[in-house]
Amino acid sequence: MRKEEINKRLNILGVTDMVLFKGTEITIRIAEEPNRDLEKSLMADSYYALGLTVKKASQSHQYQMDDFYKAGVLLTVKSVKLEQGFYILDVMAIEKAKVSQFFELEGELRATYAFEEDVVDLDEATLHEMLKTIKTLVKEISVYFKGSEPFVQYVEELNNLPLLCGVLLQYMQVKVEDKQAVFETYSYSDKGMKMIDLLIKQKELFAFQKEISEKFSTEANQNYRKAFLREQLRAIQEELNETEGISNKKDFRERIETALMPEDIKKVAYDELSKFEGLSPQSAERNVVVNYLELLLTLPWGKHKAKEIDIEAARKVLDSEHYGLKEVKDRIIQHLAVMKLKKEKQGSILLLVGPPGTGKTSLGKSIATALDRPYVRMSLGGIRDEAEIRGHRRTYVAALPGRIIQGMKKAGQTNPVFILDEVDKLMVSNSGDPASALLEVLDPEQNNTFADHFLEVPYDLSDVFFIATANNLRGIPGPLLDRMEIIQLSSYTNQEKFHIAVDHLVSNVLEDHGLTSYQLQYSDDAILKIIDDYTREAGVRGLKRELAGVARVSTEKIVLGEVDLPLVIDEAKVEEFLGRPKARHDLIGKNNAIGVVTGLAWTPVGGDILFIEGSFMPGSGQMILTGQLGDVMKESARIALSLVKSRLAFQTANFEFAKKDLHIHVPSGSIQKDGPSAGVALFSAISSLVLGRKVPSDIAMTGEVTLRGMVMPVGGIKEKIIAAHRAGVKKVLIPTENMKDLKDIPSEVTEAIVFKPMDTIEEVIKELFDLDLPSDQVLQTHAFGEVHNAL
Repeated sequence: MRKEEINKRLNILGVTDMVLFKGTEITIRIAEEPNRDLEKSLMADSYYALGLTVKKASQSHQYQMDDFYKAGVLLTVKSVKLEQGFYILDVMAIEKAKVSQFFELEGELRATYAFEEDVVDLDEATLHEMLKTIKTLVKEISVYFKGSEPFVQYVEELNNLPLLCGVLLQYMQVKVEDKQAVFETYSYSDKGMKMIDLLIKQKELFAFQKEISEKFSTEANQNYRKAFLREQLRAIQEELNETEGISNKKDFRERIETALMPEDIKKVAYDELSKFEGLSPQSAERNVVVNYLELLLTLPWGKHKAKEIDIEAARKVLDSEHYGLKEVKDRIIQHLAVMKLKKEKQGSILLLVGPPGTGKTSLGKSIATALDRPYVRMSLGGIRDEAEIRGHRRTYVAALPGRIIQGMKKAGQTNPVFILDEVDKLMVSNSGDPASALLEVLDPEQNNTFADHFLEVPYDLSDVFFIATANNLRGIPGPLLDRMEIIQLSSYTNQEKFHIAVDHLVSNVLEDHGLTSYQLQYSDDAILKIIDDYTREAGVRGLKRELAGVARVSTEKIVLGEVDLPLVIDEAKVEEFLGRPKARHDLIGKNNAIGVVTGLAWTPVGGDILFIEGSFMPGSGQMILTGQLGDVMKESARIALSLVKSRLAFQTANFEFAKKDLHIHVPSGSIQKDGPSAGVALFSAISSLVLGRKVPSDIAMTGEVTLRGMVMPVGGIKEKIIAAHRAGVKKVLIPTENMKDLKDIPSEVTEAIVFKPMDTIEEVIKELFDLDLPSDQVLQTHAFGEVHNAL
């Protein structure tokens, strides 16, 4: 049929999401309308219609004139059938047309139109190159699609540019307006260039998508594999009835509803649960939220009703697990009595201070047993990061709550006995000051709203019984020390160590080595020998180690059948099993030389005696100090020399200090020595040199002196007196104010030593040399008279 014979007033067929080109064959679905018989209408027009692309698809499939592009194609309708409310039309675009006018006829949209042809403005060679370029781009794009070979072969056979553009645009991911722009371009050159431009953009898009896909494919596969395995694991656990510990939304909501946490904390928990419900299973933040919810739900909340404190039972527990320490145990019992009487007591914070191995940590465990409360221990030694106390903020990778909150989670109750071990070993670094973070924990006025950075909500620590331990008060910052009640633990005497070994250590050692009391027995003499010759310590940790050394050798001999049972360890076997003695304790000499005196010193492992030696030599009045002395002892030596010059003025009138050098030495020069307690001993050594008289070797002394000649009190009396007793000292010169400290010393020690209280150095000279010195006022008057006569 010629173009002139085709009806110029045809129905409009709307096409969505595609643009039809001349030569295109396609199947179109059109929704059935109640008042429109499309099949009859098309038949009336000899199966011809006008195909126009819809600017924007509508859900109702109802279109007005302005909804169509005016450029389209003349369609010949090959067949029409009605299926399930849709007309199925097989059509073919035969000519390019442009709408002249839209109009409605009997409720149907129709249009008049005119035919328009594309203009071939390229020569044959240029057109061939353009087609070749387009086909090459199609080949390059086809590599991103499997099974595209037949389509590429079909494209290779097309040499009509408009038809080629129509075929390609059906499958390209470009906007409808871009497709229409190519269709409405009448120039072959412009149409071809626009098509090439769209193909290049498609190629770059697919290349970029492939790059992104390859970049994340490995991770995505791993995540998919993990998610798949988790689902499989969940299914298996449900099948085996082993779903305990699987967190899900329902579990969390039920647990939050039944939790004892305060309402404001519950609100935070519900907010986090809402966040959790909005996260996908593959989200990295999901685990963070789950961990936070688990922490909130497993922490103990609310007041825990503590059991009634039984004071008598508590005392029995302390006495059964610890020998001696009467003052310490009395102080703890008093503290428990206050807690029993005042049930709402807030902030029970004790500080146990003493040398290593004296039972500070085990005392805390015994207190927990006596109170029937959970026991939590946290070692602070070497901690230099404030986050260890307060926790990390949740924004950091691998964030954790602080060790205080972790300890409360472990305890499961709001009132545990919480041991803060080695509080004097905290260190300051670039990560903050952990000691400052502890201020809030150990302050009764603040710890009811303790803020952990990970938890982010206040937590009440007021019911916790905190017990801190330390070896030395000097390592604890003042503000932190001010918040604790101090209980001092001193060194054990040899007698106390013996009883601890018999009552506790031997049974523990036998159990640790799989032995019975029938197989291995320690004689009393053997234990005393180990204490005297193999250990030098304030506590009993080394003693247990040596007892274990004997047990190891004994176990070998028992297993090999080399000994008869029971194997009794006596003094001879101790040296056989442990080798030669390891500990060396200084003993007093039989006869001290002039200028030698015995002082007393405190050390971290107990007390010890300290020999001070002095000697005069020709010189220019200088004083030489050796033996690794600290600044305090050096100043004490200068004060002692000045006191000798002033107090012994009458006895040393002919002693030429300006022509002699004084050398003072304290043996064991490799050991640093310092402290304000050697003044009396230094004064006595110099006085012995000046007077030319010996100080008895069985006399020891301690105390500091002032320039006015006063003897000042010192610390560490118990350790010093025990050391004096061990060394064979019979008499000790002690500051009068320290006499009250003797009640802390075991009676077997105090009964073997005579104590002489001293207030002034005149009393020291009287006791050592039986020499009466004139009073300070007489000396000053004498010195004033000499100056007056000289003037």
